[in-house]
Amino acid sequence: MQKSSSLMPKGIALVKLLLLSLCLSATAVSFACSSLSLNQLSDLDKERISYFKDIALGFEFSDSETITRKWASDMTIYVSGKAKKEVRKELDSIITELNTLISDDLTVKLVKNQGKANFHIFFGSGSAYAKLYPEASNLFQDNWGLFFVYWDAKQYFYRGHMYVDTERASITEQRHLLREELTQSLGLAKDSFTYPDSIFQQDWTRTTRYAAIDRDIIRLLYHPSLDVGLMPANWTVF
Repeated sequence: MQKSSSLMPKGIALVKLLLLSLCLSATAVSFACSSLSLNQLSDLDKERISYFKDIALGFEFSDSETITRKWASDMTIYVSGKAKKEVRKELDSIITELNTLISDDLTVKLVKNQGKANFHIFFGSGSAYAKLYPEASNLFQDNWGLFFVYWDAKQYFYRGHMYVDTERASITEQRHLLREELTQSLGLAKDSFTYPDSIFQQDWTRTTRYAAIDRDIIRLLYHPSLDVGLMPANWTVF
């Protein structure tokens, strides 16, 4: 899609939105929360915005358009397969954390009836996952965790699925993979080498918690004022 100068004001508005969303959070301590303007952005603020662009536009394993996408309605999760108690406890913890970060009018929640779910988490082998979802057949061999999401013409997700390999990965690794793949399923779908402690770190890690910058970009994507369909041109403000 051709870039247009008419997109630039929205980019500036989103920079202000980032600051606003952080000001509204309990952890915001380093921002001037009034009279927001570009010349007030610190290097750290700009790093957050840059990281959002790296993570939230497009997908690793897809040539789809590099724009923002997200869920517009509740993400209702059905779980199947065999997961250890520690991993199921981690899932509960992740869902609780996500619901504290999301300010859109939606909730991430578990359901017991698969017919009422729009997202499926499978714990088991990659080969078993590929039998359920053939689109994973060429990917599971080299990936202990995978996710797939599907969106409508308006760029909102309406269903998806993921897996955590319980045969090749240790318990700690399963917890890490669960957090990473589920969070990426929200629309933060890319990896980056920039922050070693980020859940989106491209190198292999075993982190089982969000870095501060991870929490910031989750807040931003799921702020009610942030639109789907935003492209890189919307963010060229520096």
